[in-house]
Amino acid sequence: MARETFISYKYSEARGLRDKIIDKLGKDAEYYRGETADSPNLVTTSVENIKNNLKDMIYGTSVTIVIISPNMIKSDWIEWEIEYSLKEISRDGRASKTNGILGVIMKVNGNYDWIVSRRKNQDGCISRYLDTNYLFDIIKNNRLNLITNDRYTCKTCKTFDQLTGSYFSIIEEDDFLTDPAKYIENAYMKSKNLWDYKLCKIS
Repeated sequence: MARETFISYKYSEARGLRDKIIDKLGKDAEYYRGETADSPNLVTTSVENIKNNLKDMIYGTSVTIVIISPNMIKSDWIEWEIEYSLKEISRDGRASKTNGILGVIMKVNGNYDWIVSRRKNQDGCISRYLDTNYLFDIIKNNRLNLITNDRYTCKTCKTFDQLTGSYFSIIEEDDFLTDPAKYIENAYMKSKNLWDYKLCKIS
């Protein structure tokens, strides 16, 4: 089943990947509620007007996709969009729920080396590491935060599953574009089981 989605991204460097994601959604793109090339230009408007427009786009969505790009943390809006996505907002007698949320790592110069590295643990497991200098605190604080008794896929090296081990899963662009519905649905299902995670809703 398609989910209503919002894409948070740094326009100057990630709009190409945003367009690829929308295109890859195919018929499910009709459920996309974020900015598009046809959206009004808000550059000259006030901060409050921008926030109100973003609130209208995010409210009512159930999944937020954050494009992880090299200069994402210089964005004026992404961190705020993440926080708003995680809140429960009441409006006109109706309350929105906490969004499922996931990150998509943008490929740079044909690879993900700018943020991803992998290491072999002593027990033979391969662990993926992210350079957290590229991430907002609210992202870092919602990583590896599954609190169930079966949270480790390997109890020896205490490895977390890439999709279920973090409320904020982070997926490489190629993997996400291969099957976006899989990752969107994974994020959505976690939003229905919030008690399984130690959730952080503010930076």
